[in-house]
Amino acid sequence: LVLGALWGSFANVCIYRLPLERGVVSGRSFCPKCNKLITWNDNIPIISFLFLKGKCRHCNKKISLQYLLVEMISILLFLIIYFVYGISITTLLLLILSLSFLIIFFIDFKHYIIPNILSFSMMFLGFIKSFIPSLNPMFPNYINSLIGGCFGYGIIWGIIYFYKKLKNKEGMGLGDAKLLAVVGFWFGLESVPFVIFLSSVIALLVVLPDLIRKTKKMSTQIPFGPYIIIGNLIYLLFEDKLKFFAI
Repeated sequence: LVLGALWGSFANVCIYRLPLERGVVSGRSFCPKCNKLITWNDNIPIISFLFLKGKCRHCNKKISLQYLLVEMISILLFLIIYFVYGISITTLLLLILSLSFLIIFFIDFKHYIIPNILSFSMMFLGFIKSFIPSLNPMFPNYINSLIGGCFGYGIIWGIIYFYKKLKNKEGMGLGDAKLLAVVGFWFGLESVPFVIFLSSVIALLVVLPDLIRKTKKMSTQIPFGPYIIIGNLIYLLFEDKLKFFAI
């Protein structure tokens, strides 16, 4: 509970600073509205937000609900992973991945970018962990991991390439390709088709009302990274059932 709250608070720092290319380990937290430094007692995860009633002590401007939401999601993820896998290397790996995905989700949703520092580091860790013996069966061996990562990147790269040839413009970003590569490196080749299918269906369902109302077009830019993350989560939750239906 405590670790989830603390790392959720750190995730908020990353979500704010990484798109601005600022360091995330140095420099005191400050209010983005009035630039006043935030004291330690106003920086306690969840508790300070509720105590301050969602407003800055100095300028009285509203604090984004994102800060509270990210910390609560982080706590929930940490608790679920711990209760399912206990104290283990699998737990540690999934905590790192879930925190990275949480940061990517909110950055891409707001800024339409996926920081390379997160995607590359998760690709590297996803491949390296495949050499650790006796890990949870959800993790593939190093050959499957390597093929899955390359296939994940290649399928999005292929979509970008052929769409550009047909329409003479970018259809997706390479950040999405790197994120799907992360999925492949972590969960193997067979996870990639399921995740790309699920994420595409979910994205279509979300934007369909706007397409019907004509407030968006098929060419309208949307952040696809969050849908890849949601698709990966659904795959992990229903992996056995999805494979059964595929057979």
